[in-house]
Amino acid sequence: MPPPSNNLASLRNTLLTALAPCIWGSTYVVTTELLPPNYPLTTAVVRVLPVGLIMIALTRAMPKGDWWWRLMVLGLLNIGIFQALLFIAAYRLPGGVAATVIATQPLGVVILSRSLLRIRPTLIAWYAAIFGVVGVGLLVLSPSARLDTPGIIAALSGALCMALGTVLTKRWISPLPVATFTAWQLVFGGIFLLPLALFFEDSLHTLSRNNIIGYLYLGVIGTGLTYALWFWGIRRLPASAVSLLGLLSPIVATLLGYLLLHQSLTITQMIGGLLVLGSVWVGQRQGQMSQENAAPQKKPLTS
Repeated sequence: MPPPSNNLASLRNTLLTALAPCIWGSTYVVTTELLPPNYPLTTAVVRVLPVGLIMIALTRAMPKGDWWWRLMVLGLLNIGIFQALLFIAAYRLPGGVAATVIATQPLGVVILSRSLLRIRPTLIAWYAAIFGVVGVGLLVLSPSARLDTPGIIAALSGALCMALGTVLTKRWISPLPVATFTAWQLVFGGIFLLPLALFFEDSLHTLSRNNIIGYLYLGVIGTGLTYALWFWGIRRLPASAVSLLGLLSPIVATLLGYLLLHQSLTITQMIGGLLVLGSVWVGQRQGQMSQENAAPQKKPLTS
């Protein structure tokens, strides 16, 4: 049996990492209540590029050697391309369908971990990822949800993009401080999104006080802090366990919609929420056992 201190450290790492998707769950409320409508790409740029530049200015650390192209790849996968695909999926699919398809990301992590991390997925890991998708579907899907082939492809590609970014973050163990590691990804992702926002969306001419508060929240709390926590967690927890924590985001979004926007909460949604929580809990337990078994054996690949 592992010493109690190890269990406490694992619990601390899990809870701190879980803060990221929980905060991301507030994005819907902040966007609908505080931000100007119909500016998803502009919002993505505003929330990632300025905070990334500020973090670089504060940390004053530069990547070296291979880490230039690695951070560029991770920035595109975790932020730039993912946000662009999410934008396409959100416009072509109902929110529930898009969220359900994006929730397949833990399945992608389980599959990619075998080839990129040399980790053989267990049956429990498969079940946790599958039931997580089912739970999100029950939580957010409506009976009238329609399907759109390009939208589904975009959402699936976004899920795969995020899964690959998570696994590569785990494979490429960075020597950089987590703040620097996060900052450069935000900048590279923001640079990718900037021309898309300028081309596809009108310019923002005026901002209200609520708009400014919303953008500050999404930039500082919903991006700078959360991505730093997310990448910090990937360094310390199994990739599959971290990816399942991401399913907490639609739960928080649903609860905030019920509490703040007076949206309905059905029995089906409650069952879906319980399925998601169960999948997350099983994933964390499985990840903890995998770490304990693998600790004296092989370290993750670094190149």
